[in-house]
Amino acid sequence: MRQTPVYIVCSPRPLVGKTLVARLLSEFLLLKHGKVLGFDVNLKEPSLLEYLPDTTETAEVDDTFGKMALMDRVIINDDLPKVIDLGFHAFDKFFEMTEEIGFVKEAVRRGIVPVVMFIGDTDRVSARSYPLLQRQIPRTSLVTVDNEYIVRGELPEAFATGKVVHISALPTFLKTYIDRLSFSFTDYLRHERDTSTELHQWIRRNYMSFRELELSLILQQS
Repeated sequence: MRQTPVYIVCSPRPLVGKTLVARLLSEFLLLKHGKVLGFDVNLKEPSLLEYLPDTTETAEVDDTFGKMALMDRVIINDDLPKVIDLGFHAFDKFFEMTEEIGFVKEAVRRGIVPVVMFIGDTDRVSARSYPLLQRQIPRTSLVTVDNEYIVRGELPEAFATGKVVHISALPTFLKTYIDRLSFSFTDYLRHERDTSTELHQWIRRNYMSFRELELSLILQQS
């Protein structure tokens, strides 16, 4: 039975690098599989749709129609990897919905591999939200993203008990460079001949982390 991954990149807080992670992951999946579908559930934050308009659709979870429309698209085992860039404003509503409809169990039954990628932080809101996810999402499907640009120092122990993906901090001038709407991580890898540059190595490390995560998901489902 074929399997379709659905990655949900999320945080209950704004400006923690969530869309950056969704961009990196989407470009990695597009490079590896030749296809990806993104869903942008954001308000005023920098959004996935702005960076990857050709592979991203807008989505809403503010009403029943929006929730059903989104679930109808992500619950399909169509061999098309999907990435949901879940805005902080929709965090509670989204996971209340997934719990109510039994999303995880239904996804697994249909051959879909749901992966929640939670951006770790040191604030109270994140600390309070993470245990709620742990009660709903199986340990094998819950991944903490340690974004060093946000968490300066050790990731709180509560977030480091399961799978962790580390993203190292870039210097400010490089962060500004990759924040341009026209920037593509994969295009940079293809066209930058000097593979020793800091940015080149940073992108490769992140792509390798996603590849290892994907392989671990395949192994646990087999």
